[in-house]
Amino acid sequence: MGGYEVRKPVIAAGILLLDAILVSLIIVYVPYTKIDWDAYMSQVDGFLGGERDYTKLKGDTGPLVYPAGFLYVYSAIQSVTGGQVYPAQIIFGIVYILNLGIILYIYTKTDVLPWWAFGLLFLSKRIHSIFMLRLFNDCLAMTLLHAALALVLHQKWHLALIIFSGAVSIKMNVLLYAPPLLLLMLKGMSFKRVLSALSCAALVQILLGMPFLLSHPAAYISRAFDLGRVFIHFWSVNFKFVPEDVFVSRKFAGALLAVHLMLLMIFAHYRWSMHEGGLLWLLCSRFSQKGPDGSSRSFSLNHFLSCEPRYKILRKEHIATVMFVGNFIGIVCARSLHYQFYSWYFYSLPFLLWKTPFPSILRVILFGAVELCWNIYPSNFYSSILLFCVHLIILWGLWIAPSESPYLHQDHSEKKRD
Repeated sequence: MGGYEVRKPVIAAGILLLDAILVSLIIVYVPYTKIDWDAYMSQVDGFLGGERDYTKLKGDTGPLVYPAGFLYVYSAIQSVTGGQVYPAQIIFGIVYILNLGIILYIYTKTDVLPWWAFGLLFLSKRIHSIFMLRLFNDCLAMTLLHAALALVLHQKWHLALIIFSGAVSIKMNVLLYAPPLLLLMLKGMSFKRVLSALSCAALVQILLGMPFLLSHPAAYISRAFDLGRVFIHFWSVNFKFVPEDVFVSRKFAGALLAVHLMLLMIFAHYRWSMHEGGLLWLLCSRFSQKGPDGSSRSFSLNHFLSCEPRYKILRKEHIATVMFVGNFIGIVCARSLHYQFYSWYFYSLPFLLWKTPFPSILRVILFGAVELCWNIYPSNFYSSILLFCVHLIILWGLWIAPSESPYLHQDHSEKKRD
């Protein structure tokens, strides 16, 4: 076991080195594909030119639909690169390696994968393309999200929530992690500290959006946080097998949302809160007013807000499992997954597969099937239905998998955190 512990960081370092070489070769020799970069730069030009009305910030692919953090980050990139693609690719190459380093750190700390499976993390053609050849904002949002998750592993809640909110400000898909993150916060903190951490996240959004909220608040909120967008059927990777008239309908969107919420509740109750007796018992335990000797107390708002959970040191494997599975449920129920959206969950795929009780050969086959579907362009009836079925198989495997213990031993409960 000791040799394995030494081997993991060595393998991680080797993967980073090999992938850094591969990234360099891609940037130098593989032609850049023009998709959204020019639109990003046009939107940034409007912002830097003094425009604060979100309805007037547009590019050649349409209006700006991302929160304000997107504008600040891409304004900084433009100032460094002059709007040129090649230096921007170098920046995104660095971001790619940084993101991979964070992911490898998470994997070594959670100790779920065998050492050889770490290699799956740099085998994706599509992910390399999304970062270095497309320069999508998804890359930046997910890098920040993974950094926040690394902090959550050590229960640095406030700093994690600030970075999490920064990720949301670049792209809202990060909110798929919000429900499982809230559950973990309720397990690991008092209500007072939960409210404090959430306030930090909200403050980030207010400060970043302030120039737009003060001038054109309705335009900013409606465009930057539009939850009702209808995507184009042609670009859907996951539901191309659904007829287009159904795909764009409100009923289809409503049904997927209902299934999404139902699956979150089922997993939260029967899987993520199993140790506590279920979600309702977890919540009720936080409302109970009992003294150290078990005697009942009269209700006190201050005691209720300040009361710490009995076992508050969460195991890193449990944290990563809840976060990754919660996000994956959102992926399964997403009405449309475009090609760049693969970055939303690719880095969690090996973890999720090794949490299932499947044999390793089946895990590798499922991983390969997902990668195959994401590299078929344009997607078609068969590739999308295959991807959907593979997603369901993985979700089923996660449902029947043994549940890990969520807490460290009670003796560690006094360990200092943020």
